[in-house]
Amino acid sequence: MAFMKGVWRFLVAIKDGLALLFLLVFFGILYALLSAGPNPGAVRDGALLVELDGFVSEQPAAIDPVAALLSQRAPMREYRQRDLSRSLDLAVKDERIKAVVLDLDRFMGGGQSSLAALGERIDAVRKAGKPVYAFATAYSDDGYQLAAHASEIWVDPLGGVLPTGPGGSRTYYKGLFDQLGIKAHIYRVGTFKSAVEPYMRADQSPEAEVAMKALYDEVWEQWRTEVARARPKAKLDALLADAPAAVEAAKGDLAQLALANGLVDRLGDRVAFGKYVAAKVGEGRDEAVGSFAETRPAALLAAHGPSRDGPPIGVVTISGEIIDGEGGPGVAAGDSVSELIYGALKNDELKALVVRVDSPGGSVMASEKIRLAIAEAKRRKIPVVVSMANLAASGGYWISTPADTIFAEPSTITGSIGIFGVLPSAREALAKWGVTTDGVRTTQLSGEPDVLGGISPEFDRLAQATVEKGYRDFLTRVATSRKKTVEQVDAVGQGRVWAGGTARQLGLVDRLGGLDDALSEAARRAKLEKGDWHPLYIEPAPDFASTLLGGLVPEPAQAQMPTDLFGRAAFEQQRAFDRIAADLRLLSGVQGAQARCLECGGIAGVPVTIGEINTQSWFDTWLSKLL
Repeated sequence: MAFMKGVWRFLVAIKDGLALLFLLVFFGILYALLSAGPNPGAVRDGALLVELDGFVSEQPAAIDPVAALLSQRAPMREYRQRDLSRSLDLAVKDERIKAVVLDLDRFMGGGQSSLAALGERIDAVRKAGKPVYAFATAYSDDGYQLAAHASEIWVDPLGGVLPTGPGGSRTYYKGLFDQLGIKAHIYRVGTFKSAVEPYMRADQSPEAEVAMKALYDEVWEQWRTEVARARPKAKLDALLADAPAAVEAAKGDLAQLALANGLVDRLGDRVAFGKYVAAKVGEGRDEAVGSFAETRPAALLAAHGPSRDGPPIGVVTISGEIIDGEGGPGVAAGDSVSELIYGALKNDELKALVVRVDSPGGSVMASEKIRLAIAEAKRRKIPVVVSMANLAASGGYWISTPADTIFAEPSTITGSIGIFGVLPSAREALAKWGVTTDGVRTTQLSGEPDVLGGISPEFDRLAQATVEKGYRDFLTRVATSRKKTVEQVDAVGQGRVWAGGTARQLGLVDRLGGLDDALSEAARRAKLEKGDWHPLYIEPAPDFASTLLGGLVPEPAQAQMPTDLFGRAAFEQQRAFDRIAADLRLLSGVQGAQARCLECGGIAGVPVTIGEINTQSWFDTWLSKLL
């Protein structure tokens, strides 16, 4: 009898434990849903706090709930550039906002064009008579690009500013493949189509070196010009001329070096900075030392709903790698994006279409699906304007060809008109282990491509011919769109990438400007008066799981992000390993011909794998906090 009572008590304990766990998860989900949406009532007198703990992007990627729950790496937050821009615009007009605070301590970067657009908004805030204060322990190039526009720049005494400029090394795998007995079969068109060089060379080609050096120099000059215009007293040239000597002369004190060269205005830790801001805008409501009265961008946006005056001008964002099939935000899936555009065209009130492109390209077939959907708008006599953000290269340029007008920023990376395909074979690698292949063929192409037995010369000829045909298709589409001959496009094609300013001179884009300029041009073409229209952003609605996870994820993940210079250096090392993993995935995972610019991602400030950092299981961290 005593045994049965013990068993019963054990079963009751299990039942009570499961019930308690269920209640904890239920209230956690309820909290996440409530916190996922912004609160318009949270706007108060004080500062607009723009806390960038992650990346700035054109379209934040959707969180895969299953992968995120199972992963040991927490998703890193992404901030939509247009939301940040609009919140800064509202800060100019809202009398409750007395100042803007840029918390860049854990800012991981963004595309140079996106950051330049934010810089213009920060300038507008200052022009309206409202101060802008920036703080970070250490400023990267991207962080300093934003901070340079502030009224006052603070840096932690243990941190500093050390501009490095774009560039660096790529990893080449030819020697490794030779040792392993792996052969990468490369099919490409374009003298400058260097995306596949890591699989066929041990170093960069002279053509790639010339092209990339010219691009790096132009993009870097744009950065330096913007910083010098925003902060004329900063002595960048002296620091960049011989950074090691300058640091040694300062006895390794990067913060004092930044102060002496006019890169920052004040030295102080986060608490000192917070107290300084509190003296300007008011004390914070919580008891944390260094808190100040603040409003978050999401609350300000919620308090000022978007305009609905006049007919809509559609804005569709094509962001991320262009892939076949379906996908959520942050990836340009051919089926999903084209269906989104076709669905929007059913709206009879739509007066024009603006296509915001921020993509290094990808699948040729998916690019063509998206291009055909955009071309359908033109067929219906709807004006189409393309606005290039940080990247509109290769497939990103392919989908831009139907536009009536193409806008680009000076630092936009575009062009890369070229096609490639890559297939690995492992015959020699298998032979080292005594594995061979044999069989019977009915035609020259039976069993091809034979990844294990070796891809035949006949298949190589066929694949190269199809890639060359794809390149001719690319040239023809560009020539028709840009009113040039195929020969003229080929002269600026060949896979070479260009910065926006040079692309305009070459006739690949029409005008320099941002999204606002593209919207104004679309309104003009639609014969709409200023103020008599509103932008209608055509985007997939977030699913329930992503919305829920967005409320659960952020805090544990952000706590582990680096702030000092050495931490950031370690983070860059991690990203380098991510790039190697991406290179190897490309070798075995590409399906179909590619119009993709792999070398563009590092220049545009877009990480290979956005949104993942090392932690203990993030779900365990969150659950432990809840318990």
